[in-house]
Amino acid sequence: MEKSAYRRIGSLRTRDEFVNYLHSLGLEIPVDEKILSEAEGSPMAQPLKIGKFTLPNRWTTQAMEGWDANDDGSPSDLLLNRWKKFGDSGASLIWGGEACAVQFDGRSNPRQLCHCEEKADSMYHELFETVTGAHRARLQKEGKDPDETFLVGLQLTHSGRFSNPYWGKSSPRIAFHHKMLDARVKIDPSDDSCVVTDGEIRQMIENYVKVAKCAWDAGFHFVDVKHCHGYFLYELMRAVDRPGDYGGPLENRLRFFREVVDGIRTECPGMMIGVRLSIYDSIPGEETKAKFGTIANCLEDEMIEIVRIMAEEVKIDLLNVTAATPYYSVYAQRPSFTPAVEAVLQPDGSMKIPPRIDPPEDPLFGCVRQMVNARELKKRFPNLPMIGSAYTYFQDYLPHVAQAAVRNGWIDSVGIGRMVLTYGDLIADSLAGRELNRCRVCRTFSDCTTAPRNGMVSGCYPLDCDYKNRTEALKLKKLKKR
Repeated sequence: MEKSAYRRIGSLRTRDEFVNYLHSLGLEIPVDEKILSEAEGSPMAQPLKIGKFTLPNRWTTQAMEGWDANDDGSPSDLLLNRWKKFGDSGASLIWGGEACAVQFDGRSNPRQLCHCEEKADSMYHELFETVTGAHRARLQKEGKDPDETFLVGLQLTHSGRFSNPYWGKSSPRIAFHHKMLDARVKIDPSDDSCVVTDGEIRQMIENYVKVAKCAWDAGFHFVDVKHCHGYFLYELMRAVDRPGDYGGPLENRLRFFREVVDGIRTECPGMMIGVRLSIYDSIPGEETKAKFGTIANCLEDEMIEIVRIMAEEVKIDLLNVTAATPYYSVYAQRPSFTPAVEAVLQPDGSMKIPPRIDPPEDPLFGCVRQMVNARELKKRFPNLPMIGSAYTYFQDYLPHVAQAAVRNGWIDSVGIGRMVLTYGDLIADSLAGRELNRCRVCRTFSDCTTAPRNGMVSGCYPLDCDYKNRTEALKLKKLKKR
C-alpha cells in the first residue's frame, strides 16, 4: 500500500469514518461511539489497584527520552517544564517523565537525564516535586481532592549499544556482537573492547540500585527496570550466545534483572517495581519480527515465559507493554504518518538514509499490532496490571479507542507520551466530558524525534509555543526541507 493511499486521521471527521477506514484495512479493534465523562461512569475513570494503591483513573503518561538535561545530567529548566506537563495531564499514573541513565556511559545522548553524584541529594527531589506539584494543582483546578492517590515512577536505563554520551562520538557498550546491529553503530565485529564484561555488569547493577534508592528517598513510588527499545537490558535479555553469568540460558539472561530487583527491595522496602518491555521486535533478517501488513501474534514462547517469570516469580507490580526499537524499526515501535528523519537498517547490514522514509504500511497496523499482542498477554496474566502503548496515532479517536480497550479488558491503563507535549489537557478534557480541541491533537509530524536525532532539544515545534519560538525551530524547518 503506497503512502499516498494512507488516510490522514485528521481527515476522518467522524468516529464512523474512522471505524470504516479501519475495516477497509482489515483491522478490528473496539472503538466506543461516545467519550464518557467521569460523571457518566467512563471506564477510564474506574479505579485501578496497583500494589496497595488504588488509582482513580486508567490514564498513564509515558516516559520519554529527553535531550535537554544539563551537561552533567541534572535537570534543566526545559526538562522540568516537560515534567510539569506530565504532572498537569490529569493521569493518575506517571511512568516517569523520561529515561534516566544510571551512569554516564549509559546516556543515549550528551543531554540525557543522568545520575549526577554531586547533585544526587537534590535532583530527584526536584523532579518529584515538579511533577507532583503540577498534579495537585491540576486536581485543585478540577475541584478534586489534591491528595487523591497517584503514582510517580522513575525509568532507569543504560543505553548499551546506543550509548552516545559525547558529542559527535558514538560510544556503544554491547552485550554481544550482532552483524546487522554492529553495522548500525559502526562496530568492528572483531573488536571486543565494547562488550560489557561481567564485572562491569555487576557494577552497573549496583548503580541501578543506587539510583533507585535516590528516587525512593525523594518520594518516587516505583522504578522502571527498563527492558525495551534495544537498550542494554533488552539486549542482554536476548544474549543467547554470550558466555558467562549473564548470557546463554534464559536463567542467566534474566540474572541482571533479578539481582537489580533483589537489591532494590533490600535497599528500598516498599518501593514497587515496574518494567517497560518490548514484547516483540522487527530486526531485518531475523525470524522474530513484527510482520508488516499483518497483526499476527508476534509473541514468542520465550517472551511469554519472560513475562511469566516477571509476574509470578519476581512478582513485579506493573508492566508497561511496548515493542521493537526506534533505532532500526521505528514503524513497529512508534507509528506516525510523517516519520522522523533517521536512518533505516537494511537486511544486508547497510544503512539507508533518505531525507524522509515512508512507512512500509499504514501506521494503524503498528498501533493495532501492539494492542492485539498486549491483549494476549493480559489474557494470560490477568492479575498483573498492564499499561498499553502506541495509542497516540489514533489522534482524535484516541479516547474512543482507549475507553473501549479498557472496557473490553484488553488493557488496564492506556499510556500516552508525545500527545502530552501537544495536548496536555486531553486526559482531563475527556474525563470531564469536554469537547476535544482538534487544533491541539498530535498529528505525528515527528519533529519531537527529528530534532533530537539531529542534536536539538526535543519538543513539539509545530504546536508548542515554548518550542515554536526557539532558534532550533528554523534549523529544524530547513533540515526537513532538505
